[in-house]
Amino acid sequence: MRQSTFAPVLRNGEFRALWTAEFGSLVGDQLARVAVAVLVFQRTSSATAATATYALSIVPSVLGGVLLSWTADRYPRRTVMVVADLVRALLVAVMAVPGLPVPLIATLLVLVVVLRAPHTAAQGAVLPQVLGESYEQGLVLRQISSQIAQVGGFAVGGLAVALLQPAGALLIDVATFVVSAVLVRFGTAARARPDGHRRPAAVRAVTYVLAGARAIAADPARRTLVLMATICGSYVVPEAIAVPYAAQVGAGPTEVGLLMAAGPLGGVVGAWAFVRFVPLAARERQVGVVAVLAAVPMLPVLAAPPVPLALGCWAVSGAFATAYLLQGQASFVRRTPDAERGQALGVASSAMIASQGIAIVLAGILADAATPAVAVAVAGALGFVAAAVVAVVWHRTRDDVVPAASGPS
Repeated sequence: MRQSTFAPVLRNGEFRALWTAEFGSLVGDQLARVAVAVLVFQRTSSATAATATYALSIVPSVLGGVLLSWTADRYPRRTVMVVADLVRALLVAVMAVPGLPVPLIATLLVLVVVLRAPHTAAQGAVLPQVLGESYEQGLVLRQISSQIAQVGGFAVGGLAVALLQPAGALLIDVATFVVSAVLVRFGTAARARPDGHRRPAAVRAVTYVLAGARAIAADPARRTLVLMATICGSYVVPEAIAVPYAAQVGAGPTEVGLLMAAGPLGGVVGAWAFVRFVPLAARERQVGVVAVLAAVPMLPVLAAPPVPLALGCWAVSGAFATAYLLQGQASFVRRTPDAERGQALGVASSAMIASQGIAIVLAGILADAATPAVAVAVAGALGFVAAAVVAVVWHRTRDDVVPAASGPS
């Protein structure tokens, strides 16, 4: 059987525009995370304030996913992406103003992160239309590039802040949003609203979110896929525990950076290998097994191995975790009607991000009570059990077809 390649998606002009825009924005976001953390630390001399501000660059995505993802199903998706990019560019530009009070910087950062949700939902919803049968390959390529952007963006971010100061790095982020808006506006085709002709009559965001959640809950296959996605909260624990783990095994700052990058780097390899060597027809069938395998490399960390061995464990776990999340997303999108796709992706993404936040907090508490190595191993054990149960359920439900409700109109 001829294996999948990335050639079909790279020949697609609309996908190239979306992909390039997303990659640039991701690099800019990483620059901004470093810049804002440094800026707040310079103003407050407080590590707690800097850490809390960094957390604000991630956690509000849950709020945005719940409250704003519905816009991707009620307005032209290209318009949603362009408006979200331009508004975020304006907000980040204000953040770069010298002498801005820290509370205002934090508020603007929350708004920027919240506005990421409608953009992500609109992009995720339109990609199946853009790519058609090449959708899975497109997802893998996006995942590989996002992992590269994550690793490289942190490294470039430190250099940019050193050379340009935080304000200069933030202005680079502004430029990436503007370029993204231009690429999406002029590089993709105009498409009508998913609902065809009618705008919703007085639809409240909460009502719409609840309707989307109920539609997912009523579909055994999609419900199982969302549960499977939330298990990844266990698999991000190694990255979050990198600093205390390095201290436990007597490693230094350089090793901390390597430990934090191990999962994303493993994810690059895992995403490529999954699409290259696993036949398309077998990927959905095996996604539960791959989710279980992601937990296995975390278990030996209980022995607190030296950094080189820990790197290998975390990279292998990251490879399997990325592979199963990619296929899970593809399967979820295939089962979701186009008119509901944006909100459904927002609900699923919010559930996944919430699970990551909870897992990281609990792992930190356990690391203080026991050791970081114990925290990683326990997270792996819990992930193994949860993934095994969900894999069995997935095996029984993946062929079920339950029409999703159309939601409010």
